Amino acid sequence: MPYYSSLTDSEWETIEPILHEILPKNNRTRPCNWTKREILDGIFYQLKNGCNWQDLPKDLPPYSTVYWHYKQWRSQGVIK
Repeated sequence: MPYYSSLTDSEWETIEPILHEILPKNNRTRPCNWTKREILDGIFYQLKNGCNWQDLPKDLPPYSTVYWHYKQWRSQGVIK
């Protein structure tokens, strides 16, 4: 279910190649259950609505996952 804060397909096509360049390489042993687009949609939802992280809609990734990525990307300068 898209929200007003969700990325459109054209926005995602613009952002996706940039993410591959600016995100640090990950040495994970198993793939993430959520796409970067879904995680960004969760971050944008929280930033647009100003809700608590725990109040993210249930059709977005779990708030703990979204918040963890937000903290990591913010500390690495990906999000300012």
